[in-house]
Amino acid sequence: MNHHTFTALADPHRFQIVELLRERPHSVGEIADRLGLRQPQTSKHLRVLVGAGLIDLHPQANRRVAHLRPTPFRDLDDWLTRYRPLWEERLDRLDDYLRTLPPEEPTPDPTEPGGSP
Repeated sequence: MNHHTFTALADPHRFQIVELLRERPHSVGEIADRLGLRQPQTSKHLRVLVGAGLIDLHPQANRRVAHLRPTPFRDLDDWLTRYRPLWEERLDRLDDYLRTLPPEEPTPDPTEPGGSP
């Protein structure tokens, strides 16, 4: 895994493309239509995803079809797995701390009788 993976996925449109490709491979035109992008914008985003190694584009008749490449996502999952115990420990400590706090008093609803204006 490399930093290009994170850079590519950081853009909301590219992230949406990856999410769309989880369903099945899509042509460039289908991706553009589904995401409401123009063809040149879509092609630009796809070039970045190809460059990061996240997808492949294959010609099919007169279309180019985008497919996810599984290896980079397995690598990303492996990398995240190494950090999971750290975050679980921190979240457990936060949960323990939150349990020590006194319960909050409910805020009166000003629209109900007896509520403050």
